[in-house]
Amino acid sequence: MPATQNDESFVHAGLVALTPEGRRRLYAQRMPGGTTMRRTTIRSGMADLLRTAGLAALVMGLAGCMVGPDFVPPADPPVTRYTREPLGNPTATDKVTTRQGGSADQNFIAGADVPGQWWTLFHSRALNRLVEEALTNNPNLDAAQAALRIAQQNVEAQRGTLFPQVGFNGLGSRQKVPGGALQSPLNDQRQLFYSLYTPQVTVSFTPDVFGGNRRQIESLEAQAENQRFQLEAAYLSLTANVVLAAIQEASLRAQIDATKRVIQAQTEVLTLYNKQLSLGQIAGADVVVQQAALSVSMQLLPPLEKQLAIQRNLLTALVGRFPSEEVTQTFTLASLRLPTRLPVSLPSHLVQQRPDVRAAEANVQQASALVGVAVANRLPQFNITANGGSSAVKIAQLASSAASFYGIVGTVAQPIFDAGTLFRRQRAAEETLDQAQAQYRAVVIGAFQNVADALRALQSDAQAVAAAAAAEKATSQSLDLIRKQYSAGAINSTQVLIAQQSYLSAIVTSAGARANQYADTAALFQALGGGWWNRNDVRPPRPEKDPAPFL
Repeated sequence: MPATQNDESFVHAGLVALTPEGRRRLYAQRMPGGTTMRRTTIRSGMADLLRTAGLAALVMGLAGCMVGPDFVPPADPPVTRYTREPLGNPTATDKVTTRQGGSADQNFIAGADVPGQWWTLFHSRALNRLVEEALTNNPNLDAAQAALRIAQQNVEAQRGTLFPQVGFNGLGSRQKVPGGALQSPLNDQRQLFYSLYTPQVTVSFTPDVFGGNRRQIESLEAQAENQRFQLEAAYLSLTANVVLAAIQEASLRAQIDATKRVIQAQTEVLTLYNKQLSLGQIAGADVVVQQAALSVSMQLLPPLEKQLAIQRNLLTALVGRFPSEEVTQTFTLASLRLPTRLPVSLPSHLVQQRPDVRAAEANVQQASALVGVAVANRLPQFNITANGGSSAVKIAQLASSAASFYGIVGTVAQPIFDAGTLFRRQRAAEETLDQAQAQYRAVVIGAFQNVADALRALQSDAQAVAAAAAAEKATSQSLDLIRKQYSAGAINSTQVLIAQQSYLSAIVTSAGARANQYADTAALFQALGGGWWNRNDVRPPRPEKDPAPFL
């Protein structure tokens, strides 16, 4: 075969390095009768080489398969309801109306959608403003949003591995050649000093033949999905914590108010006892017993006030403020209205609504993709590297075809013996997938448990609120009647003391029962996912400021 044709076929092979002999034949083909270089052949050969290398890389990248398991979303749990028996509404049978306003009755609306701003159903402007401020200023929410952006940027960074990496480097040097009998690299043997300029472009590409890079991208995409739902979980947790903190404040204020009312009533009785003692109508022991009862009630007040102060600090911290910048909103049970129509999502929709379940599903996909990465690491790894440029002793000569050079190298690496390291890593990735799948099932069971617990609690709360309200009313009427009877001398002081303690216990229990009903209502909204899919206040991503993000 003629030399020119052989060189051209060598160029079109495109996947092996040019040997020194091949480069000599390609660069310095001699014309019959002279030493002139065939520059046109060099130019066309280099262009063909680069085109062929790019085409080969593209074909290898596109034709590559993806090893490892393909992720399939887990099937919905085979259940049709949250409780063992058909769900019943949390209705109080005696229809007692509470002193705080409204009935204790509620209705479950099966299949209804959860609103994105569910806290507005409590009809408290102060609560709405507080939640809005928390969503704007809470640093934990900002941290969760930053974590999502980090994960998204890691995905985009990994996508870059699917494309060739192009770089440029230039070399300039000043050198002295040996004189005397030694040969100089320059034409003029008397010139000992020269400069060498070598600019060149390098291209490196790793074809994703078995899909290892694409599985890595899939893994990072699943991690970003996990961070997305971690953000939704942080959003839901923050809003629920603000609402629950406000309800707890209202409960403490109700207990403090009840305790003060009892202290006032006991103080009035003690004043009456002192008058009767001065008139000789009762013994001193009755006064001592009443003083002891008053002291016990007064001991209850400081711990409640301490808890209220701590609760105010919690509310202030949730909205992103320091304790010295305490929020101005205050909450009482009377300022909150109990939502009476409660949406209850279908069980088949719960796994799509719960952020923790969606995050666990993303973990399963990430673990599945990493199995593919581990499998791909055990298979041959391909790499193509090419470089081209010019080298001359004068800058003006760099444009000359005689100064140009290029080369392309294709490599294949296959592990042969690694003492089972890659195999064990694959097995570890497979076990990690099993672990993620088991954790997903546990999260799903926990999600259904949360909803069932909230439903059961609300069913009991209605009865508890009604019974506590009835007990508060009855003990209040009983105390008034006994005090009148005592003033008339019909009963002794012991019965007054017992009535006082019963009334204190009843009003504290009533406030706690009402607060529990509010808190369990908020817990139901939280257990159902909080309606994040109906939100319209998601912050837009940050704009890209880098003018050349591809560098």
